[in-house]
Amino acid sequence: MDWRDQGALLSVRKHGETSAIIEVFTAEHGRHAGVVRGGVSRKIAPILQPGAQLDVAWRARLEEHIGSFTVEPVKSRAAVLSDRTALAGLNAICALLVFALPEREPHPVLYERTQAMLDLLSTNDAWPLAYLKWELALLEELGFGLDLSECAVTGTREDLAYVSPKSGRAVSAEGAGEWADRLLPLPAELLGIGTGDPAGVLQGLATTGHFLVTRLAHSLHDKPLPEARARLIDRLKKEAP
Repeated sequence: MDWRDQGALLSVRKHGETSAIIEVFTAEHGRHAGVVRGGVSRKIAPILQPGAQLDVAWRARLEEHIGSFTVEPVKSRAAVLSDRTALAGLNAICALLVFALPEREPHPVLYERTQAMLDLLSTNDAWPLAYLKWELALLEELGFGLDLSECAVTGTREDLAYVSPKSGRAVSAEGAGEWADRLLPLPAELLGIGTGDPAGVLQGLATTGHFLVTRLAHSLHDKPLPEARARLIDRLKKEAP
């Protein structure tokens, strides 16, 4: 059994004295693990940095085996190392993909969005808004998407201000009525019409975070979300005006 693909490196852990087990998110083979022989060597270890784009060839005697990778660098995303907040963003993306994606299940649309997101981290200061939209896309891809098209109560598409924590549907200010304090915020940034205001992004992440916990994590036997996401939120709060 063998194949070749490109993918973003999500995680690395030492295996034995000289090898490493890596997980990559590839276009055609989804999240996939394998052993890299000599992965802790001076030659290969610098290549195996989370977020790096790799050309990988996987081989195993049987498909159900973990198999082994040979790797070649395609793109280093090491530029984020000089920006603590961007690095926190990269770590959150990698950790959430390891947390959420079933092994060896292709997700080509999410793969393309993730590639664009990883590239933005070192090239565009507005990446936190893109990250918020990426979390929305992650929920959608895994079957937990939000319906923010119209008010669940009145049917209007105007003045949408909240999200129902149970249904994941938008609610207008009028439709919320006396229940407003029990609903989640729906900033313009979640509707795709915001400017990327830090307060709006953080409000949006509070809402997506609720559904990452109550829907995604709940479907995974209530595993706790990766701490890397919480660290990213803390960094964004510190940098907010």
